[in-house]
Amino acid sequence: MIIVMKQGATQAQVTNVTARIEQWGCQAHISEGEERTIIGIIGNGRPLDRAPIERLSGVERTVPILRPFKLASRDFHPKDTVIDLNGVSIGGDQIVVMAGPCAVESREQLLETARVVKAAGAKVLRGGAYKPRTSPYSFQGLGEEGLKLLAEAREETGLLVITEVMEPDLVPLVSSYADILQIGARSMQNYALLHAVGEAQKPVMLKRGMMSTMEELLMSAEYILSHGNNRVMLCERGIRTFEPYTRNTLDVSALPMLKHLSHLPVIADPSHGTGKWELVEPVARAAVAAGADGILVEVHPHPEEALSDGAQSLKPGRFTTLMNHLGPIAEAVGRRL
Repeated sequence: MIIVMKQGATQAQVTNVTARIEQWGCQAHISEGEERTIIGIIGNGRPLDRAPIERLSGVERTVPILRPFKLASRDFHPKDTVIDLNGVSIGGDQIVVMAGPCAVESREQLLETARVVKAAGAKVLRGGAYKPRTSPYSFQGLGEEGLKLLAEAREETGLLVITEVMEPDLVPLVSSYADILQIGARSMQNYALLHAVGEAQKPVMLKRGMMSTMEELLMSAEYILSHGNNRVMLCERGIRTFEPYTRNTLDVSALPMLKHLSHLPVIADPSHGTGKWELVEPVARAAVAAGADGILVEVHPHPEEALSDGAQSLKPGRFTTLMNHLGPIAEAVGRRL
């Protein structure tokens, strides 16, 4: 349920309503609009069925939310959420490109890539310091040394940094280096980790699990939002289907559907979504046309030598070409790079 306050409702009236909600054993989450304040009620709503909510001072009406995800729903937050990070707005008119290597391998590799993606127009540097791999014998990342290299690259280029966190115990360490915490597809339903990143109050990009529905993705986002961390973005990175010609099947229809269901920014990952560098640009173009708020692309100066995901990584020149081609498409749908 959500409570819509009257236009011009005072802070005292809002405080009184939230206090009553908590007395009834529920949590109150406040969304400040330009004209009205909306209060979301989270928890067992049965005690509220007969509660005199609409008679409380300042209340205009109550609206039931039938979807299981409450805080992520557009019913609770009708306007798009825009996440502002040092002048970079994710979820607004600008389409934000996040680019870099799958894994941080060395100082030279990372700095070379960071300079290239910065020059081409990317706003965020991606790179894995901790790598969840299917095989225990595959490269697992440099750990904290990789985080230090990402911080060095940010210092030189001014790019924001996004990197994956895999365990609740690592959240404080990764948060001290990263601007955005990434929850990978394999960790989407690691509920202890979702609680931890929610409590950290850092921006989070939550990737859709490879066999997860959109509702399951939104319910995972709900865990983060329930801690008052509203800086959450969703990522469609492809789901596993019967099709063997691509690594995954990137669900382009999920982009507008998630935008319809939720107010959270939606990012597309054509690199993991296809697994083939030849397909990254056409799928990225389709994602921008379909309404994605950002694109996550893997870039490596020498993909043939990459320790992780070389087959889906763009060389610097191809990434620059991609950026040049995305601009006109963004303009055609009323956006900009």
